[in-house]
Amino acid sequence: MISRTVLAESTSLSTNIVDKDGHSIPPGPLLRYAFLRKYPERALQAWAKKYGPLFSLWMGNQLFVIVSDPIIAKDLLVTNGAIFSSRKQYFMKNQTILHGRAITASSYDDRWRQHRRIAASVLTAKAIDGYAHVLDYEAHILIKSLYQASQGGRQPVNPAHFCGRYALNNMLSVSFATRTDSTDDPLVERALWLATEFMTLTGPTANIVDFIKPLQWIPTRTRSRGRAVYRGIMEVYGAMIERVRSRLDRGEDVPDCLVKTLILTQEKEKLDQEDLSMLSAVFTLGGVHSTAGVIQWFLALISAYPDVQKRAHAELDATIGRDSWPCASDEMRLPYIRAIIKEVERAHSPFWLATPHKLEQDFVYNGMFIPKDTAVILNCYGIHHNDTRYSDSFTFSPDRYLGNDLTCAESAKLADPTERDHWAFGAGRRICPGIHVAERELWLAISRLLWAFEIQSVPGEPISLDEYEGESGRTPLPYRIIMRPRHEHVLTLLDVEEEVKLFSLQ
Repeated sequence: MISRTVLAESTSLSTNIVDKDGHSIPPGPLLRYAFLRKYPERALQAWAKKYGPLFSLWMGNQLFVIVSDPIIAKDLLVTNGAIFSSRKQYFMKNQTILHGRAITASSYDDRWRQHRRIAASVLTAKAIDGYAHVLDYEAHILIKSLYQASQGGRQPVNPAHFCGRYALNNMLSVSFATRTDSTDDPLVERALWLATEFMTLTGPTANIVDFIKPLQWIPTRTRSRGRAVYRGIMEVYGAMIERVRSRLDRGEDVPDCLVKTLILTQEKEKLDQEDLSMLSAVFTLGGVHSTAGVIQWFLALISAYPDVQKRAHAELDATIGRDSWPCASDEMRLPYIRAIIKEVERAHSPFWLATPHKLEQDFVYNGMFIPKDTAVILNCYGIHHNDTRYSDSFTFSPDRYLGNDLTCAESAKLADPTERDHWAFGAGRRICPGIHVAERELWLAISRLLWAFEIQSVPGEPISLDEYEGESGRTPLPYRIIMRPRHEHVLTLLDVEEEVKLFSLQ
């Protein structure tokens, strides 16, 4: 219900703005102060049904325009990307925690272009092939760790920490050419805490302090938490950068990674220590929580849909067999499992409200005025639950993606935005630069989880598929599942010695 999320409202001030030609801002609720806290996507969905796929909303003194239609999303964020690609400088996320740095927090300017270019050099589809053996190994460790924690299927297990470590190690490898072995490693705990705290504090509608400026001038617990996250980023990632620098100074053969690129080009690119820390941190802050969350949602959903799981098992047995498990090269041979992954991303996107864009100049769209500095939110929840595009959209149905042979990155480039698979990675010039590595991570983890296990809920412990724990990063409420090995080859394969050079933090 909308009433659950509106904490304060007032109609005493005008909510309309008109340009010199008489164009009004998009219609919307007559609220001057509307603060959306828990499950804000539900309120926005209700308002989209009432006011249309492009509506406006005031939060404090900030005007938001909400986009809930794929055609409008492309028209604004892609076709007019030069106007719609900047970032609102939120007090908490952009100013307090990220100091206007990193790819996600930078305004649409030369610094952003520079940082995006550097990051893209290690995140292209071709570059990811260079990390293939590491991503493959981490998927192996994920399966083995869950097998051991569940005692071969005899004990229920909460998969959250294992999913988090899997995603974290992949990002550590891409960023720092390193990894961690222990689920109790202090680095894992600190990095995962930073990622979780970052997500909790930085939702687009999460903090009243972002919208009422006087609150930014006084000490608050929220402001202190934000500053603690900033300090943590500089300490944790700064120290890890220096480890890589020391290895390079000693003449070690450090594998290609983001931080190696940053260090070797630091003088040429005129990067300071804060640039390096923020650029390297943003991959774990965003990538760990979102990738781990999708895998957790998959495990929750697949246990609730035994027919889907049975069909996936049949596809694996017929195509891959039981003597070996699926690899990256098998993806196009397993269309139903590809469809499952796309449907998880649609049904439980990691971010229902993508990081808001901001206008660089006044703009008129279909007779509606969108003023300069307006924050524009891509309402993934509304787009993903449009029954015209996704019939019976609240039902988990991988069949809707059968015959879709495009990757998420390829689908995002389609001329017809209504045919795009989903919008979980955002849109336009600020689309997630880690889309290729995320797709590879999810494929390896989910295809192998299905190959290895029969996944069931614990009797008497229902898993909520409607609620989630956060206000920004959306992971399920804690749950346990039973993970029974499907056949004797699971343990045999897990015990095979991996012929791969690993990187240790020790």
